[in-house]
Amino acid sequence: MAEATQPILELEHITKRFPGVLANDDITWHLNQGEIHAFLGENGAGKSTLMNMIYGLYQPDAGQIKVRGQVVQMASPQTAIELGIGMVHQHFMLVPTLTVAENIVLGSEPRRNGIFYDKHTTEKNILEISQKYGLAVDPGALIKDISVGLQQRVEIVKALYRGANILILDEPTAVLSPQEADELFVTLRQLREAGESIIFITHKMKEVLKVSDRVSVLRGGRIVGQADPKTIDEKALANLVVGRDVNLQVEKTAAKPGEVILNVDNLHALNDRNLLCLRGASFLIRAGEILGIAGVEGNGQTELVEVLTGLRPALDGRITLLSENVTGASPRNLLDMGVAHIPEDRYKRAMVMDYPVAENMVLSTFHRPPFARGPFIDRQAIHDHAVALVKEYDVRTPDVETPGGNLSGGNQQKVVVAREFSRPIRLLIASQPSRGVDAGATEFIHRKIIEKRDAGCAILLVSAELDEVMALADVIAVIYRGRLVATMAAKMATRELLGQYMTGQKGGTGALSP
Repeated sequence: MAEATQPILELEHITKRFPGVLANDDITWHLNQGEIHAFLGENGAGKSTLMNMIYGLYQPDAGQIKVRGQVVQMASPQTAIELGIGMVHQHFMLVPTLTVAENIVLGSEPRRNGIFYDKHTTEKNILEISQKYGLAVDPGALIKDISVGLQQRVEIVKALYRGANILILDEPTAVLSPQEADELFVTLRQLREAGESIIFITHKMKEVLKVSDRVSVLRGGRIVGQADPKTIDEKALANLVVGRDVNLQVEKTAAKPGEVILNVDNLHALNDRNLLCLRGASFLIRAGEILGIAGVEGNGQTELVEVLTGLRPALDGRITLLSENVTGASPRNLLDMGVAHIPEDRYKRAMVMDYPVAENMVLSTFHRPPFARGPFIDRQAIHDHAVALVKEYDVRTPDVETPGGNLSGGNQQKVVVAREFSRPIRLLIASQPSRGVDAGATEFIHRKIIEKRDAGCAILLVSAELDEVMALADVIAVIYRGRLVATMAAKMATRELLGQYMTGQKGGTGALSP
């Protein structure tokens, strides 16, 4: 790490309030040049708010920001960019139908004679940056044709092209395979050696210990501690984040599979562009068993879950639930048969953010007793039900009438889990159940999933988090380009083996392995 006589970025007594919430409370912090600094914290701890102020999306109510020793007014993202600050968001800001080069220069295209787009100069400048930082990209490739890992690389090159020497990376490995994550870490070290300064936001303790030089922990809007990754272990770091003892290991006994609950045979489906995205998926899940689907996002997982939950039609194949053909059944019919669904996108599929917590907790059962009496809704029953679930599932909310959108991501996820688990279910389809969720909430959700398995529920777990699949699943299947290319007992799986299947290095034909 390069030595610096003065921090490249400083926050002094930064405070930010929203109605009823103190998001950041008197934060003083600094980033050195040539440093990878990790930020950890529970959902709602204030990380995003703080980063948004550094990037000019919010302005602090009190305190000041210094860049290279000078006090600055971060009026907008454009101001941040002009000061050499770039941000790579968790959800990439790329146009799929444009080339890599066109995305990188979008809004600041070089012109010949002030009129014509200068493709040659653009690609030359991009290749120079790529070579300098070891970020190989093909300027002429279409974004829609390259892998997720390469798309992230394009986002980093885009920030560097605009002159960034301070990079904010928000959950950068959320959609990467293990191999792609390792490649990213190599890239980050190269950027650091070249003098770039990096703020690394993640929930993954192992990544922090692997790649960062320093760690700051936010809790309740305040920095509660800093740590040296060389002298702290994963468990101590998790305890500092949550403020209590956290069990990072999923505790479970051996599965005791029973009758077949779900049987999927030769399932095919189209994606939103009418392209074939599921290509003959076949598997079964028994009562008391967790089948984990591992894969890099965008390989058909979303469409598989949507077909199984009645949200997307099957093109071909058969779905059998409890010995009944349910191919093409509606979401309501599947719900009535005991199917529970934790969607991958809680904002789009799982909650109505303007509705209060109480109503979100009965979205799937509001039409039934005790919440409905004939055509009439019993609001007191809904209220009492929500109060009980908030206590049981440790949902942090001022009250059950608070809009769901006001809760942190982790607490929103607890609302969804509480709703789906609070009724009799035979099959749970859990898609990305711990996405964007801190260590404490992840521990809780994992424990509840295991409890459902042990109670005889069949569970389909779809997760981009390989550690989550390996910790929870009894059987693991790998999906690649819409095919299940491998199926194995979880105890036989390794990160390296699964990663090879996930990236097509093994099993590319779609044949099932023994």
